[in-house]
Formats: sequence, structure tokens, C-alpha cells
Amino acid sequence: MMSDAEMFTSRTALLLGEEAIHRLAETKVIVFGVGGVGSWCAECLVRSGIRQLTIVDYDLICMSNCNRQLMATRKTIGMAKVDVLKQRLQDISSDADIRAMRMAYSAENAHEFHLEHYDYVIDAIDSLKDKANLILHATSVPSVTLYSSMGAALRTDPFRVSKTEFYNVIGDPLARALRQRFKHNKTYPARKFQCVYSKELPMENKGNILAGEEGKRINGSLNQVTAVFGFSLAGMVINDIRLKC
Repeated sequence: MMSDAEMFTSRTALLLGEEAIHRLAETKVIVFGVGGVGSWCAECLVRSGIRQLTIVDYDLICMSNCNRQLMATRKTIGMAKVDVLKQRLQDISSDADIRAMRMAYSAENAHEFHLEHYDYVIDAIDSLKDKANLILHATSVPSVTLYSSMGAALRTDPFRVSKTEFYNVIGDPLARALRQRFKHNKTYPARKFQCVYSKELPMENKGNILAGEEGKRINGSLNQVTAVFGFSLAGMVINDIRLKC
């Protein structure tokens, strides 16, 4: 008779094999940003057999998150995103080691995350400055594989989501802004890395433009796109592990 742990991974094992299940359980992943993209990525990783996961985000859940973020409901408004998501992930997989860090990544605190301890870094950060710093940091650590999310907002078509190497991303304002920042600062990623992006050109907001913290522009976004970004990032991790078996 199968144990609960064996039953949990049984459907995945049928497709990927037992060696892949073993490797998934040993793999360490850190996800930066658990909003509309990162939350779905984290859940997909855990459901697929990742047992060592760190989730990083400083924000609290608010009502406007409910249209696209996995753990956002009326009951969780005002709670820390990482705390709610951690509880959900452990309800799914009780033997998973889920670490929640209520922090915002920055160049100043980068050393606190110890990226050298991880196999994969998932970048789902919104802030241009912090995203650029994480990319520079992660690509400088030889043992880490970085997968990064480009812009998921202002798109409606989930069938246009794709992946490519960062410098091959076309038509994405976020990727363009990152490249301009790297060029201006004369600091570049130490090596190539893969991105999830949309081939759909961004639309214009049709409603009033909202301002977030520090006057940051907030763009419209839809769950059908942000979730596909998150699932795609998780799929890149899982397929990379599978190909190494």
C-alpha cells in the first residue's frame, strides 16, 4: 500500500519517473515576488514535487489583488502574502519545507538571501530597480539557474505567452527598460538567462490610472495571463530537472 507521500507524487511519477521525483524533492527553489505571477508559480512547484521552497514578498494582501493572486480572498485581506501562501502550500504538501520571508529584495539586503544555497531563482519582482539587481546577483552565482518574468500586465491573450533568452525578448517594455538600465550603469548580467514574456503588445489602460506606493503607476492585469506566466516559470524548473535525469 502506498504512503501518503507516494500517493501525492504518483501521477507525476507516472509521467516523469521516480528519479525525477527524487530530484524534485532535493531541489531548492526561491521565488521572489508572490503576486499574480509568483503565487501561481509557487503552488505549481509544490504540487509538482518541489519540497524545499522559499517565498519572498513584503506586501500585504489587498482587495485589488483578488482578481489575479492565488491567496487573495476577502478573508485574507490585510494579511501578509507570504504567510497566507505558506499555509496554503503546507496544506497541499504537509512534508514540504516552506520558508516565508516577509522582505523586499534590494541591493542592500541581497546578502541575506544566500542565493548560493539554491538551485533555481525565480524572479517575479515588479520593481525595475530591484529586478535589475536580482538579475545581476543571480547570474553572478555559478550554481544558480535564473528564470525571470517580464511584463504580464496590459495583456489579455494567454496563448501569446512564450519563453526566450533575455536579449531576444521583443516588444516588452520591461525587458527594454532593464536593458537600458544595464547599459546606462555599465553593469550587465554575468551570463544568459531565460525569460517568460508575452508576444502580445501591451494595451493601454482604459480606466483611470491608479497610483501605488511612491506614486508608482499601476497597470491593469488579468489572471488568465499572470497565472500562465507563473505556471510557465514553474514548468521551466520542472522540465529542466526532468531533462537532467
